[in-house]
Amino acid sequence: MDARVDIIDETQARIDLAAALRMTARAGMNEAVANHYSIALSADGMRFLINPKWMHWGRVKASDMVLVDLNDGTVHDNVDTTAMKIHGQVHKLCPAARVVMHLHPIMTTALASIDPPGMPAIDQNSARYHNRLAIDLGYGGMANSDAEGARLAGLMGNKSRLLMGNHGVMITAPTMGEAWDDIYTFDRAAQTVIAAMSTGRPLLTLSEADAEQTAQDWETIGDFCIAHFEEMKLILDAECPDYKD
Repeated sequence: MDARVDIIDETQARIDLAAALRMTARAGMNEAVANHYSIALSADGMRFLINPKWMHWGRVKASDMVLVDLNDGTVHDNVDTTAMKIHGQVHKLCPAARVVMHLHPIMTTALASIDPPGMPAIDQNSARYHNRLAIDLGYGGMANSDAEGARLAGLMGNKSRLLMGNHGVMITAPTMGEAWDDIYTFDRAAQTVIAAMSTGRPLLTLSEADAEQTAQDWETIGDFCIAHFEEMKLILDAECPDYKD
């Protein structure tokens, strides 16, 4: 099969991408008109949809999503430079990462700003990321070069999440539903960890065996993650159906 051929329906991908952005804004996890979500249409990751430059996530629609084709070299003025450098390189170098979400939620970014950054396994949500989180300690300003995007892609290795020190988080997944649930759970886990740290008392961390078992259990319930996303879409359908336009 030609890796350049689209294997994901563009119309549905636009709807799902707009839905994920709206959900994130409703959860208070977005940052002004910054940050980016994308979904690859082709198997090689070279054709992908991404949210437009500096449009608030609370009002984006399916038709607003920008189609990028890295094969044609087109410069997209309506796509933020950092979005192109990060998402373009991740999709190009990690084509299995069909969905890429880069975000700066407050508690997640706080966790990324602790020395050293990390997600201690202290409950069921935080244990989801046990031994499954890459860490970036090389923040050097806004990502404005292909080299920086490639560096971030390289840090992912065989992991699907990158906690970006002094910066935020990047989550990748095979589907929009799995990615949305993952980034939502990550920030909830960060809130719990930061709240526990704020007491000043020692963290009661799970044992290695229990944390690993919990992480493995999470990996068996992809249908739960997708169901979460689909349920949230039903809420959007009832309250702001224009996201599909």
